[in-house]
Amino acid sequence: MMRSLWTMGMAAILAIPLAFTAPSASAAVPPDISLTAVKAHLTQLQSIATANGGNRAHGRPGYLASANYVKGLLDGAGFTTTLQSFTYGGATGYNVIADWPGGDPNDILMVGAHLDSVTAGPGINDNGSGSAAILETALEVSRQSLAPTKHLRFAWWGAEELGLRGSQAYVNSLSATERAKVKGYYNFDMVGSPNAGYFVYDGDNSDGVGSGPGPAGSAQLEATLQAYFTSIGVATRGTDFDGRSDYGPFIAVGIPAGGTFTGAEGVKTSAQATLWGGTSGQAFDPCYHRACDTTANISDTALNRNADAIAYAVWTTATATPPTVLWQDTFETSTGWTTNPSGTDTATSGQWERGVPQATTSSGAKQLGTTVSGTNDLVTGRLAGTAAGDYDIDGGVTSIQSPAITLPSGTLKLAFSWYLAHGSNSSAADFLRVKVVGSTTTQVFQQLGAAANRNGAWGTADVDISAFAGQSVRILVEAGDASGASLVEAGIDDVKVTR
Repeated sequence: MMRSLWTMGMAAILAIPLAFTAPSASAAVPPDISLTAVKAHLTQLQSIATANGGNRAHGRPGYLASANYVKGLLDGAGFTTTLQSFTYGGATGYNVIADWPGGDPNDILMVGAHLDSVTAGPGINDNGSGSAAILETALEVSRQSLAPTKHLRFAWWGAEELGLRGSQAYVNSLSATERAKVKGYYNFDMVGSPNAGYFVYDGDNSDGVGSGPGPAGSAQLEATLQAYFTSIGVATRGTDFDGRSDYGPFIAVGIPAGGTFTGAEGVKTSAQATLWGGTSGQAFDPCYHRACDTTANISDTALNRNADAIAYAVWTTATATPPTVLWQDTFETSTGWTTNPSGTDTATSGQWERGVPQATTSSGAKQLGTTVSGTNDLVTGRLAGTAAGDYDIDGGVTSIQSPAITLPSGTLKLAFSWYLAHGSNSSAADFLRVKVVGSTTTQVFQQLGAAANRNGAWGTADVDISAFAGQSVRILVEAGDASGASLVEAGIDDVKVTR
């Protein structure tokens, strides 16, 4: 994993919505990946480093030997492989790209990990662990003769430690048409840290801090990984798309991304030690970027869990049947949403309306001027005045309700994009809520305010509304400023019901 952060323009990311559907229940049963087999790959990478000056770094013989090792196994397993070369720092680097036959060539799922180490050591956790785990997953795809609905492409990146050079070269090599075919990218960088945490990239921005959400579809990739860890009783926490690994070039061009991470030089807190075990006050990986990052620097438990999580994500996502869209609204035309449907709203300004929003700022973005798609969204007071608080929500609650939606039988999902922004004068009394109104009314989403600054950033939500199957329902959106004179803005876009 690269040490320095890489700054990206989130506005550019969010402006390019690429579709990526959540997996359905028809996905194939994922395998149990052999820990012994994954560790055998790590032993080979250690031997390669030992025989080549102690590392597998860009431009060094240990890296090319590592790439050839991976390529040779994939060639023998029936993948179509390419050793893609690029130049950085006066040296030739290589990406290993491996395509599994079949699947929709216009609907590609990529799975990647960086293969290079730093010059200081063999890089077994960083990132032999991710490389070995996705390699064994790819080999299991071959053993099981997997027939995915999506086209599967695996990648091992060069020169990540020097600034994501290999993955950036790959993304740059794709035409706009080819980029559009890549509907999702899973990245696995450091998945066996000895003092491990269980982090999943925060695709939906539910943490509400740092870099904001990934491109549309990232929330579904996150949810799939979370589902696996939930199934084995392991709690996860979100980690930001901060640009430290190879998802960076993908999300920069609007490709949804996800992945897991067990921690690098960051120090495990006492709360994290209580949650996951291990030692508080010590780094997740004490040998990060050091010569001691050898095969002894691995948690078997973390490596085994993450390898199985990778297989779960690949099998679940790649073999799923895309859901059918039953109803959607992008708010580019009026479809009959009703403000203050119950006649009980109390807000004196910032009432919900459909329109083209104008950006406002106060210690950061508060009202977003960029929608998820098109030019219109639902926004609490679309205008921008002299100050950010001129048209924000004031005085209480504002609500808006969709036209009637007739739901069929079956498993049904409601998905939408959202943001709630507020100043540090907010509190948990402020809120954004979404309800489904049928024979009963059920709150299906809530984001509360807090006494902290929260900038506007589009997140995504995906909730099960199967309990309303067979009913005529309406979607009710509410936002409230109940903390006195707090600064509160909210937005909703791209509402969709699928089966």
